[in-house]
Amino acid sequence: MLKSFVTGRWVEPQGDGVSIEDAVTGAEIARASSAGIDVAAALAYGRRHGGRALRALTFHERAGLLKALGLFLKDHRAELYELSTHAGATLADARIDVDGGIGVLLSYASRAVRELPDDTVILDGPLEPLGRTGQFVAQHVLTSRPGIVVQINAFNFPVWGPLEKLAPTLLAGLPTLIKPATPTAYVTVRLVELVLKAGVLPEGALQLVCGRGEGILDHLGGQDAVAFTGSATTARQLAAQPSVLNRGVRFQAETDSLNCSILGPDATPGTPEFDLFIAQLVGEMTAKAGQKCTAIRRALVPAHHVGAVVDATRARLAAVVVGHPADPAVTMGPLVSRAHREGVRRAVTALRTAGRLVAGDPANVAVLGADPEHGAFLAPQLLVVDDPTRPEPHEIEAFGPVSTVLGYSDPEDAILLATRGRGSLAGSVVTADATFARKVVRGLAPWHGRILVLDRDAAGESTGHGSPLPMLVHGGPGRAGGGEELGGMRSVRHHLQRTAVQASPRLLAAVTDPPATSDAPA
Repeated sequence: MLKSFVTGRWVEPQGDGVSIEDAVTGAEIARASSAGIDVAAALAYGRRHGGRALRALTFHERAGLLKALGLFLKDHRAELYELSTHAGATLADARIDVDGGIGVLLSYASRAVRELPDDTVILDGPLEPLGRTGQFVAQHVLTSRPGIVVQINAFNFPVWGPLEKLAPTLLAGLPTLIKPATPTAYVTVRLVELVLKAGVLPEGALQLVCGRGEGILDHLGGQDAVAFTGSATTARQLAAQPSVLNRGVRFQAETDSLNCSILGPDATPGTPEFDLFIAQLVGEMTAKAGQKCTAIRRALVPAHHVGAVVDATRARLAAVVVGHPADPAVTMGPLVSRAHREGVRRAVTALRTAGRLVAGDPANVAVLGADPEHGAFLAPQLLVVDDPTRPEPHEIEAFGPVSTVLGYSDPEDAILLATRGRGSLAGSVVTADATFARKVVRGLAPWHGRILVLDRDAAGESTGHGSPLPMLVHGGPGRAGGGEELGGMRSVRHHLQRTAVQASPRLLAAVTDPPATSDAPA
């Protein structure tokens, strides 16, 4: 039974809880429950102890905490890698999660020292004169709120998810309570154990509630926030909670989206751009078994190149080795659970009503070093939809190693098809044609949080279609949730309160100038 860490101690819940299975063997490896956990006390404890301690520190001092924590976790990556194999992660998959999360901590620590003051207040914008003589002025300031952030995470990134939310909230002076997704909660539990072992964060700055976490949002108020990652359906349910609607709880969501990658008409078979497109598509299908919110779900290609794209993708998929993620020869592990696999299979069945399967078999897969039925294994699935106006590929997401190829006729048609996804986290355009890139990127921008334009020149340094970066927006409009989990210091400012202070220059300076010593209010 997974314990929760609340009010400064590890607490074992009541009841039998929910079973968590090993993605490789199907055997039960843990149980999770929040029954009997006093979430109201945990939230109050975080505000009272963690919040007070964090607000007493300057932005630079908080950045020092992030740096120290990141360096400590860097020395303990191996055990998080090993534990992640039970969730189906290969070593490469685990590095995306673990190293990515640690990288976010270190990146935010470095940028905060460069871009934020060594103070507890940020001056936001220029001084605004309000009177003719200069004796009445105003200044916008950003200050920490005396609240707490509840982060609700998805199963696919049990390390990166908590850490990428912790970095901006801690810099903003807010304590955090983590509610991990149950299928991989045991990995997050170990992460929290390591964070506590580091002895870096103030008491109450970080807490953990495993299981369903019933009633957490009921105890939040106008100084608190929720940072959610998961399905659009769950996001809508949480956003409709009374605390969000009636008490002003800040709600930020990053949800699943039907991301697309567009092949330019200049990228014909045999060009470097064509090869980059195929490699990127297969990489996004198979990394973490396609269980990424930024993965390519729709491959938009010139209609006359659909056959060539399918043949090249199918040939590359043939080299993918599905099996036990601990085996170095394996390039793709299982899905997180057999229940999730059934959900992906149902989504593939729905997509097949609009198109045809050209690679993979939902019911059969060759598996290296494990039992294909006991584990949650699934072969990569590639579909083609001949009528790209059909609604299914633009509305149904199979959250696994599944992508759909759709043909377009011209740049305007590609833009129209892309926008039918109703908002995405990430998109990419693979082309060397500057005119095509200009037209498509400008058409896609209102619908995407991030757009990669990839050609042979950028390929050597490109971080890829699906890689969120701490300094760039991670979020997106519409279906993608409308929030920004990352984006440099902008995501820190999101958690601060912006206030206009009107006063004489003398008193305004007294309010806004850095003190000789930190004197943040409790």
